[in-house]
Amino acid sequence: MRDTDSLSPAQVDKIRRQLVSALASPAITHGLARTFRAALKEIELYKNHWTSRRQYPHGVTDLATSRIQIGGGNHRIAGFLNIDLVPPADLIWDVREGIPLADGTAEFVFSEHFLEHIDYPRSAKLFAREVHRILAPEGQVVTGVPDARFVLRGYLNGDQELFAEMLSRWYANRDCLDDFNTYLDLVNYVFRDQDDSAKYSPHYWAYDYDKLVNLFIEARFSRVEPWTFDPAIANPKRAWGSLYVIATK
Repeated sequence: MRDTDSLSPAQVDKIRRQLVSALASPAITHGLARTFRAALKEIELYKNHWTSRRQYPHGVTDLATSRIQIGGGNHRIAGFLNIDLVPPADLIWDVREGIPLADGTAEFVFSEHFLEHIDYPRSAKLFAREVHRILAPEGQVVTGVPDARFVLRGYLNGDQELFAEMLSRWYANRDCLDDFNTYLDLVNYVFRDQDDSAKYSPHYWAYDYDKLVNLFIEARFSRVEPWTFDPAIANPKRAWGSLYVIATK
C-alpha cells in the first residue's frame, strides 16, 4: 500500500470527531453506539499502524531478528521482537495486514491469546500464511488460545466447580457478574469476551485442537503438535484453560 492509497490521520480524525459527537447525542440508539465505539477503537489502531507504515512504506522492516512475539500486549519477551498494534511493543503494526518481515528470516514465532481476537477466516488465515512465509525451513510457531473444548466440556457436564473456578480466575474483577445466571452465560462471555464493553477486546472465533491443526496445515505447515506450556516464554496466568500447539514449517 502506498501512502497515497491510505487514509491520512487528518482524514480519520475528522471521522473520529463526527463519531464522538454522535455518541454524545442522547438520541443515539444502543446498537448504533456499539458500532461507533468499535469504529473509534479501530480508528486509533489504524493511526498506530499508519505511523509505522510511513516508516516502512514497503511493508518490510529492517529489524534483524529471528525470534518474534506477536500480539503479546504488556507481556514482552526478552530477546524477542515484540510486535503488536499498541504500545509497549518494539514494533507497532497491524498484522491483520501482514507481518512486516522478509521471507524465511525468522526461526521461531510465539503468539498467545491473540488469534481469537482477529476475524476468521480472512485475518486468521492470513496470519497463518504470513507466519509460514517469514519462517525459515524447519522454523516453528507456537500459538496459544482459550481452549473451547475445555469450556464446552464443563458446560455439557454441568461442572459447577469448574464454573466457579472460571468465574474466579477470569472474571472476578469484571463488572458483569450480576449477569451470570447460568452456565451458558459464562460460555457466551468466554466466546465473546464482553463485546459490549469498550474496555475489553472481543473474541471473534473459538478454537480447539482440531481447528488449530486445520488452520496451520492449510497454511502448508508440515506438522502441528501439542506444545507443553513453558512459563519462561508464555504468560504464567495463561497456563490454566488454554490450548497451545507448535507448528513446524
